[in-house]
Parts: sequence; C-alpha cells; structure tokens
Amino acid sequence: MTLDYLIIGAGPAGLQLAALLEADGERDYLVLEAAEAPGAFFTRYPRHRQLISINKPRTGSDDPERNLRLDWNSLLSDDPALRFTNYTERYFPDADVMVRYLADFAAGTGAKVSYGERVTRVTKRDGVFEVTAGAVHRARRVVVATGVSRAYAPEIPGFDLVERYDTMPIDPRGFLDQRVLIIGKGNSAFETADALMETTTLIHVAGPSSVRMAWRTHYVGHLRAVNNNFLDTYQLKSANAILDGSIRNIARDEDGYTVTFSFSRADEVIKELRYDRVLACTGFAFDDSIFDDTCRPELAVNGRFPAQTEAWESVNVEGLYFAGTLSQERDFKKSTSGFIHGFRYGVRALHKILERRYGEAPWPAEKLDATPQAITGAIVSRVNRSSALWQQFGFLGDVVTVSGADARYHDEVPVEYFARSGLSTADHDDRTAFVVTLEYGPEHDQVDPFDITVSRIAQDTVGQAHDAAYLHPVVRYYRENRLIATHHLAENLENEWDRPQVHVAPLTAFLERCLAGTAS
Repeated sequence: MTLDYLIIGAGPAGLQLAALLEADGERDYLVLEAAEAPGAFFTRYPRHRQLISINKPRTGSDDPERNLRLDWNSLLSDDPALRFTNYTERYFPDADVMVRYLADFAAGTGAKVSYGERVTRVTKRDGVFEVTAGAVHRARRVVVATGVSRAYAPEIPGFDLVERYDTMPIDPRGFLDQRVLIIGKGNSAFETADALMETTTLIHVAGPSSVRMAWRTHYVGHLRAVNNNFLDTYQLKSANAILDGSIRNIARDEDGYTVTFSFSRADEVIKELRYDRVLACTGFAFDDSIFDDTCRPELAVNGRFPAQTEAWESVNVEGLYFAGTLSQERDFKKSTSGFIHGFRYGVRALHKILERRYGEAPWPAEKLDATPQAITGAIVSRVNRSSALWQQFGFLGDVVTVSGADARYHDEVPVEYFARSGLSTADHDDRTAFVVTLEYGPEHDQVDPFDITVSRIAQDTVGQAHDAAYLHPVVRYYRENRLIATHHLAENLENEWDRPQVHVAPLTAFLERCLAGTAS
C-alpha cells in the first residue's frame, strides 16, 4: 500500500497534522514514532522540567479563539476537553503534564500512530518514498516532524571533552563547590545556571553573541525572564559572570579544564581560565542521517535546519515537507514557528496547502460583498479575535481578494506563500488583494519597554499609527502582486482595534481609496 502521507514523529506537530488529516477522512496517512508513546521529547526536555510556554486558564474571556492567545501549549481541536489549560493551573507547567496531554490528544483525535518504529532510512524511487522503520512504508509524500534532535556542536577544539546538555547530570549536589563554565547563552544555558547557583562556587556563562532578552525582541526563543535570575548574580557582583567572546580551545587534565577564551569587550584579549566542569548548552540541530542520497534535503542556518520553500517543502526534494520546530527556518528568530503556539497554526496552514496542491481544493474562504464597509467589518472582527495572527505576527496573514463585486476572506495564509502562489480559483482572481497581519514596529527590538523617558505613540493618534512599536494590525493593498499602499491601525493597550473614529473609519476610508484606484 502506498500512503498519501507518512508523518515522521508523534510530537505536537506530527499529532496536529494527523488530527487534521483524521478529521478530513480523505487521505491515507500514518505517523511513525520511535518511542512507545507520543511526545517523547518532553520526557527528557527541558532537563530541569519547567516549561517556559505560557499557560493561563483564567483570561476573563469565554471566547476559545481569543483565549488561545494566552495558551501556548494546546494543539488545535474543536473538542474543548483537549485544551492544555484543563490539565494544570501553573503558569509555567511541568513537562510531565505536556507528556500526559499529548497522549490524551492522540487518543482523543484518533490519530493513526505506529509506535516503536524508529526510522532508520528514507529513500525515494520512481517518485515514491520508501521509509524503513519496523517495516518498510511507502508514501507519495513525507512530512518530517521530528524536531531538532541532534545536539549542536560548534567547531571548538576540545569540544568533545565537555558534558552536553542532553546527557549531563542535573542534581545540583553533584556540582558542590565546583567552578563551572556553561557554553551557550540561550534558555537551556540560563536554565542550567539557575539550577546550579546554590551549590557551585562560581559559574561563567560564555558565548560569542550578546544575551538577547525575549521581552525586548519579542522572539520567545531569546532569554526568557523565568530563566534570568542568573543575571542578578552577575550584575550585583555575586561571583558569577557572563563572558562575551569566543572559546579558542578546551583542554582537560586530571584536575579539570583549561579553557582559552578570546574576549570581545575586554583589554585582556586572550586569557586561560580554569574550571572543574564545562557544560555545553549550545542548542540542537536537525538530524538528516536517515536520508540517503536520493532524497537528502539541503540544509540552512549553519546546517541546523532543512532549507524550505514558502510551503514548507524541501527546496531540493519534491514531496518532502517539514512541520513543527523544523519549520522555523522560514522565520528564524523573527516569529514563533519554532514553538507550539506558533507552529500549530503553521501545521494547519500546511494542511490547507497540501489539500490545495494534491487535492485540488481551494483555500477555504468566506464570501463578502466587495464594499469597503463589509471588508472593514470582516477585518476588524478578525484582528480582535484571531489567535493565529496574534501568535504568528508578521508571518501569517488573512487575505481578502476582490474580483468584481465578489470579495473573499481567506484566514491564516503564510504571507510569503500568497506572494509566490496566490489564491486565484477558476471563478475568482486575486489581482486585487488586501493582506492583513499583526506586527510590531520595524524597530521594536531597539526600544526599551521599561524606559519611561522613551515616548510612545498615543492610542488615538491615527496619523502616527505607522510609528507604533507595539503589536498592531497592518493592512497592505496589492494590485497584480505589487504593493500599492499600506495602512496601520492605531495600537491599543487592551488590543481592541474597534473604536469607530480611531480604527474603523480610517480603515474604511483607506479601503475606499484602494477600491477606487486612488490609493498610493
């Protein structure tokens, strides 16, 4: 039997796609999972067991769509019982709760998963993939949802001598009275530093790049406040330090490690430092070892991710797709595709793309009157509720196409996919289109949100909405795939963009000019 889709990995992304395919009931598919249960990643990571994905059951709203803005862990389902917020009240939950949730999601959606099947080889013959696991499976398309499973090893002489994040011991008592170097400046590095502060004599966290705070950049993969207690101990001169620069060499003897460090911001350019332990918290990368030469995907981002098209397809292997954490190659360190609260929508968009390409199904759309008032109403309603545009800011957009007296509203389209592939159908063209996104200002990561001396645009200053740094709706008008004009809706503290004179009337006027051909 040749399947329509073979999904590798029963983590959140694999289960999300399986749930969508199962609900459709139109395609033959199977999920292969190496472990004996779904969500195996979360049985090991994060090592110190606290997730940094927000869980907020109490939002003050009974709108399930809007509530997903504050629920970073749930997968998408029409069943309210399959919301992660039913499982715990903790704002930063324990990883074991995620394991239990994913098992229930798999069972509740009826996802077809074959457990205990570790994929060892993927090949492609005559346009069909052959995937070797517990058996040999054949499929027309393969979707890889394995996450980044290979520890990333930077090219540092002696790096093989250190202890890695994925295998290091985590009992703080095992580091009693020791000097510890942690390589890396991401959340895993600072999570580890926080866990060891009480038992070590000294901790240095080192890396060539600056520490970037998520609350400033709005990229949740940068250092989160929940992991940054270590910064206090550094800035308040409590023995610990952050080292900016490059490690030239790591050597080990019977008494510990000698690390040669090249500083970026100190007069002493190169220095040798002594440590009892060296821990590598340098992140993870995609493992492409299962692919033979007939279908090995090209890599990107220093070899850490598969290179992908705007449809999440391999740039060099037709029919090979990627979902979940791997999909962040498309918006690396810009939006949220590397995390559940982002890629759950990416997977839903991927499902629509696959149906459009292989099932000849148009992108689902709501028909509207092609009037400025009707289009304004639809846009305002969506930006005030949508969790997808909120979470996948600047990456997913709603697209309103206008053809004669017919307008159609398409939800959650990858912006670059629309630019490349369009949404035209036999009875409706997309030469006139409005793309609706939620976006931060262009220099939002240069603004210190806690500096009260930095002025902000007033909420009711319509003419200056384009200068806003905070998240707000942006509507772009395209004619024959060429950007003609852009309109920004004024930012709002409560994220409610529906004030008649501030939001609604200016948007309607903008749409009127566009449809009349006078916008520029």
